[in-house]
Formats: sequence, structure tokens, C-alpha cells
Amino acid sequence: MKKIHLSVIWIWSGVLALAMLWGGLHLYADRQTLPEGVRVGGMNVGSMDHTAALRLVDKKLDALKQRRLLLTDSDSSAQDIKLTLGEAGIHYKAEAFRNAVKALSSEHLWTRVQTRFSFEKEWSIISFRQEEILRARFGADWEEQRYGMPINAVRQIDGNDQVRYIPGRSARRLDWPRLDAALDKALPKDFTASEEPVRVELPFRQLEPKISVDSLRNEGIERKIVQFSTSLGSSSEGRVYNVNSAASTVDGLILKPGDIFDYGQLIAKAERTHGFREAPVIVNGQLESGIGGGICQVSSTVYNAALRVGLDIVERRNHSLPVSYLPKGQDATFATGSINFRFRNNTGKHLLLRAAVQNRTLTVKFFGTFPSNVSYELESHTVRVLPIPEKRLRNDSLSPASIKYFGKAKKGMW
Repeated sequence: MKKIHLSVIWIWSGVLALAMLWGGLHLYADRQTLPEGVRVGGMNVGSMDHTAALRLVDKKLDALKQRRLLLTDSDSSAQDIKLTLGEAGIHYKAEAFRNAVKALSSEHLWTRVQTRFSFEKEWSIISFRQEEILRARFGADWEEQRYGMPINAVRQIDGNDQVRYIPGRSARRLDWPRLDAALDKALPKDFTASEEPVRVELPFRQLEPKISVDSLRNEGIERKIVQFSTSLGSSSEGRVYNVNSAASTVDGLILKPGDIFDYGQLIAKAERTHGFREAPVIVNGQLESGIGGGICQVSSTVYNAALRVGLDIVERRNHSLPVSYLPKGQDATFATGSINFRFRNNTGKHLLLRAAVQNRTLTVKFFGTFPSNVSYELESHTVRVLPIPEKRLRNDSLSPASIKYFGKAKKGMW
């Protein structure tokens, strides 16, 4: 009987102990306050109510988003950029702390006990940056408006036919990798940071122009290598206009090594741009009034310049009649769709053509690379004089035995 009594005592003692342990665990785990000494982002939240602590942390996180961000520019003439961290796509989170606090209210007792027992004393806040927000705000259009565009280097031919170069200019552009690193370094790491604006100096890279002085020099347009002129003499107003129109289209043309000068293409462009006027033209050995008279003087002048630097003549024909502005056989005629004038740039370097009319004189100049000790001279020799053929046409409007002369015949030359 005594043994049974002792067993009952031990059982009840065990039950009581378990009940006390269970109750103690509940008392320990069911506290609605955080453990003492807990800090989030350097801010003390120990012994605070769970909900109050989370609200305080959220308030501080939101305050960080409103912290001022000052992006300074090393150029004193450029205005600094003022934003908030939130406007820059920067926000903060304390998810690890938030999840731990939620675990303190878990429906599982043992989870609550373990969480409270191992609850960290120090919790960090983590910053996140949405990089695309700043990149969209300070995109290519903004950079162009604020810092301008690169300016290409320019080649100029001065009044003395000297080749001059005007250097280009680069333009600043944001260096995003360096800016990202500078922002990460400058951002507040906790709630105790100074309330002063976050300052970051904008880092830049230089956007270089596509055309530099070096790239222009490498084209080989070193000097004037040839100049040739022809006189417009007593040319009519329409003819002078046509010569000017064609010359202005040739002027400034650059031929790369191996490129072919195609006069037909230039004339088509001149006609679209300037148009041509009526002036005398040579048709089947006769001078007639037509549109575009005078354009052959431009092709002939260019032809003579090309010959004097040994360029490869691809296509060329002379007029059916001698012209007044050149020795016999040294001209180059043109007729749309049937006769063209073409030559190839075989200098191995770029070739710049200039053409202009001044004081009723058409002058063509080539600029490029050509040996200074090489020159070409042209001579015209008459090999044979062709007899004048007689050509008779029937005209029923004339009286019998009558003859009418339509034009003065000219001898041909070979």
C-alpha cells in the first residue's frame, strides 16, 4: 500500500513539474515585447511591443526614402541635382528583423521559444537600388541637353589653298559604373546616420567625336596637288548658270581610294538641286539651243585636272566639234544616258575636289597625296583633217532647182 502511495506522489509530482514547465514556456514565449537590448539599424527597440517596434522601423525606413540626395557637378557652371533617395529609386528593408518578429507570434510554441531564445541583438537594414529609375531620369536626351554633343573635327581649305584642321570637342557623359559604386558607398547604412543630405559627386567619361583630326589626317588630303582653269569668255547668262550649278555639285566631293568619279550621277543631283537653263549645246556636230548647255565645260575642266595627276580615266569622249575653252582633243563631253565621264581615284589616299566660278573663270582643284617631283604635260597634235562631206536633203517647199543652205560646214580632225 505504501509503494502505491509513493508512485502516485511521483506521478503527480511529474505532472506538476511538466505543467509548471509548460506554463513557464508559455510565459516566456508569449511575451508581446522584444528581448532587451535589441537594435535595428543602430536604433534600440529592446523591450518594445512587437507591433510598435515594427511600426517604428517602418517609419524610419520611410524617412530614409525622404532623405535628400545631392548629386554635385565638378563644373561650377552646372547646377547640382537635388533628389530624395526614393526619387532616385533607393529604398530600405529590414526583412530579416520583420520575419523574426513574426516568428515570435508563431502558432507553434516551440518555434516561439526557439526564436526568442536565439533572437539576435543586432539587426541590419538593407538598401536596394532600382538602377533603371536613375538611368531613365538621366538618359541620353537629358545628357545631350545638359552636356551637349561631341563636335567633329573639321578640315578647311583656306584662301591660300592650305589645308587646315579645327580640332573636335568631346562631351561629358555620366559614368554609370562609377556612379553606382559612389552611391552604394555614400548611402546611409543605419538609422543613426546624419540628417545632412547624401552627397555624391557625379563621375564622368568623355564621349569622343566620331571624326578627329587624326582620322582626317589619315585620309591623306595633305595639299593641293593640281589646279586647272578654263574661261567662260562671252558665255550667255544661262550657260554661266549651268556651269555654276554643275561646279557647285562637284565642289567638296571626296573620293575614297578606289572610288569612281561619275559625272552622270553628279549632273542628276545638280538637276534636282539647282536645275539647268537654256543655253547652246552641241548636237550631231551642230550648235543648238537646249537645256544644260555648259555642263560639259565642267566635265572637261575636271578631266584636265585628272590627267595632270595621272588618274585612271575610266570613260571619256570628246565633243564632235572643237570647243573654244580647251585645245583640240582635250575635252570631255557628256550626254545624259549615252555619254558619261568617269575616272578612278588610284592615288591610294582620299581625294578632295573643289570647283568654283570666279570672274568668268572656272577653276578646279584637287587636294590629296601626290609626289611633288612628278608632273604631267599635255599636247594636242592633229593627225589628219577629215574632208567635209556633202549632205543633201529634199525639201518640197522649195521651188524647182532651188538650194537652201542650213549651216556652215566644218572640217573634222583626227
